[in-house]
Amino acid sequence: VQLQASGGGLVQAGGSLRLSCAASGRTFSTYFMGWFRQAPGKEREFVAAISQSGGSTWYADSVKGRFTISRSNAKDTVYVQMNSLKPEDTAVYYCAAGRSPSQRIDDYDYRGRGTEVTVSS
Repeated sequence: VQLQASGGGLVQAGGSLRLSCAASGRTFSTYFMGWFRQAPGKEREFVAAISQSGGSTWYADSVKGRFTISRSNAKDTVYVQMNSLKPEDTAVYYCAAGRSPSQRIDDYDYRGRGTEVTVSS
């Protein structure tokens, strides 16, 4: 599975962005999908994950209530809608595909290139 994230950019605090991650291959619907981020000088951290059907989701406490993960198996794409953005959300965001909704990116089988999000104060 090849993954390509997009949708990043510069936004003011309080604004919104929607990131997309398009997957290649015919097995997208069999994978849990996760979003992670890495801020400058910090370790990569879990953001959100979603089950194969989209019926279950998991969030980091830092984004709960502001971010929403979703997926379209028809389009082989996973999304994260990010609202009420804060400067501390500034990071490179990555998507990943795996066999469990782990909060550790090393547990995922595939990882895509990231997309950069910058939130100005």
